[in-house]
Amino acid sequence: MNVCVTGGAGYIGSHMVRVLRRAGHAVVVVDDLSAGHEDTVPKDVAFVRADVRDRDAVSRALREHGVEAVLHFASRIQVGESVVKPLLYWRDNLAAGIAFAETALEAKVKHFVLSSTAAVYGDPIRTPIDEEHPTAPVNPYGETKLALERMLSDYARAYGVKYAALRYFNASGADVAAGIGERHEPETHLIPLVLEAALGKRPHVSVFGDDYPTPDGTCVRDYIHVLDLAEAHLAALDYLTRGGESGAFNLGTGHGHSVREVIDAAARVTKREIPVVKGPRRAGDPPVLVASAEKAARVLGWTAKRTSLDAIVRDAWEWHSRD
Repeated sequence: MNVCVTGGAGYIGSHMVRVLRRAGHAVVVVDDLSAGHEDTVPKDVAFVRADVRDRDAVSRALREHGVEAVLHFASRIQVGESVVKPLLYWRDNLAAGIAFAETALEAKVKHFVLSSTAAVYGDPIRTPIDEEHPTAPVNPYGETKLALERMLSDYARAYGVKYAALRYFNASGADVAAGIGERHEPETHLIPLVLEAALGKRPHVSVFGDDYPTPDGTCVRDYIHVLDLAEAHLAALDYLTRGGESGAFNLGTGHGHSVREVIDAAARVTKREIPVVKGPRRAGDPPVLVASAEKAARVLGWTAKRTSLDAIVRDAWEWHSRD
């Protein structure tokens, strides 16, 4: 199948490209490189440097490559930034997503896999969180992703588009063999921040809040290996193309780890001391986000395989400590 990956030069997108290729799919990447890195795109993969709102460039790419399905990763992803700069998120996530979906529809693309987020649930009333949990985002990042999901639901009813919205938790780890890993500028995700502190690239790692209603007072998250995540997107794509019903799916391991536990795991893996500084809570951070991925297992036939926190951190460490 001919597949377009938006944001395919980014962290998750670059891993997705390789998983698709290993499964025998032809891939075209659309990325404006505002956050991605061109050197993560394999040399023999078609690459179009363009904003997803560039209707002419995107339409040309979809038509010239005979694209039958899209996996949409291109977006802003920082929860805290979305609270203080909501305009960026409504513009670059929702407005851009609407423009891209319209272009894809005009190009007769009928399968759409959306990289969504567990942030659509807001502060959970129960954990693990399943897909029947109420959606009540507490930050603009989650709001914009939920709005895109609702748009795709309407498109499915009106235009016959098949879609899967994949709500996942904390992507982590690296594809060490492929030489790619997590590289954001600036970096805001916990595991790479902790490893940069271990490497001496930053003086410490900040813990934002230690008074949450969790066992050690720090936020608890479901960390999912980026390769498991990419394989879940592949499973969703296969499901849709076999005639599966559109809908939302949670992706995760079903097990949560606190910020403190991640820091401790990094200390074990790196055998280095991790300097820690306590800071205030960040706006828009729920105390606990842990997934129930039972639906993905039952419907998509997917379950996370790389569930050991130490193994996830070890893969990330091997990539971050290269050179």
